[in-house]
Amino acid sequence: MKHICYDYGMKRQPIPRKELKELVLHDGIPRTTFSFYRYVRIVNPKAMRDELFMKFSELGCLGRIYIASEGINAQMNVPTENFENFDVYLQSKEEFNGIPYKIAVEETDAVSFFKLTIKVKQKIVADGLDDSTFDVTKTGEYLTAKEMNEYVDDPEAIIFDMRNAYEGEVGHFERAIVPDVDTFREELKIAPEMLKEHKDKKIAIYCTGGIRCEKASAWLTHKGFANVKHLKGGIIDYKRQVEEGGLPNKFKGKNFVFDERMGERISDEIISYCHLCAKEKCDTHIHCKNQACHVLFLCCDACKAKKRGYCSYGCLIFDKLPEKIKKLLTRNNHKKKLEQFKKHRLKSIKR
Repeated sequence: MKHICYDYGMKRQPIPRKELKELVLHDGIPRTTFSFYRYVRIVNPKAMRDELFMKFSELGCLGRIYIASEGINAQMNVPTENFENFDVYLQSKEEFNGIPYKIAVEETDAVSFFKLTIKVKQKIVADGLDDSTFDVTKTGEYLTAKEMNEYVDDPEAIIFDMRNAYEGEVGHFERAIVPDVDTFREELKIAPEMLKEHKDKKIAIYCTGGIRCEKASAWLTHKGFANVKHLKGGIIDYKRQVEEGGLPNKFKGKNFVFDERMGERISDEIISYCHLCAKEKCDTHIHCKNQACHVLFLCCDACKAKKRGYCSYGCLIFDKLPEKIKKLLTRNNHKKKLEQFKKHRLKSIKR
């Protein structure tokens, strides 16, 4: 069995992305995609990074993993035949013993990751908070899928999405408040203000796999919200609990994921629209083929064929220019594209 592993965090000679994708797509290895995190004291993050990289490389693991003194945050895939060995190794580490995994809702033809990247960070999630100013361990209580459904059915309870706008646009819980933000850092700044009129109500927050809500619930508690709870295991584990327990599915649409798949279907509903024609229902994200733009946008099949994978005819034409001219015209182009598509966000969500 041949495994493809590459880690930018280890500063090794890069393998071209196109070559990596071809190697992994055709290696014929069944893989299991999953994520996990834990806030835990790691004394030497660099040494931990090096050890994990060596062991995960041996097991053929691919993915994106962040290590910090405050813990670990991982999204990855493992050759299915090696998953048990992976689990035995990780659980043998004192810092990670008992750590739960969120197994992907679905494995598609699109492989989730093509390389192994393990990086040492200041924080495992970029939140912009000064952890010394509040008690980060004073988090809200967990909600099971059944309890989350009860909150959704309770008109007096508040449901708040702790993810980015492009995530909430393609999928969210019924009645959820979905902030129009681009980063978690930005959302933490505005969440207390958005929720201040509901300070005395029951509040349920949720995110992809639970990690953002751990910090957000502690932050909101610090800001005076006395009854904040968060969905255990996030949307990923909610789907599992719903299926195993035969519960009603209160989540509409797709769950955006931060890997090559860019989404897992939680319900059959498509709640968003193509950003180009604004007519066809669509929840498929693509990146503009013009690397100077590379904006993430929703695109239906017809518009993708019409514009050949570009976000506009302007980008299509731009990409055909000589490299020297493209470099001269690139400055600020990406920022303009982000603003262009921001106006389309949340258009299908009843606020």
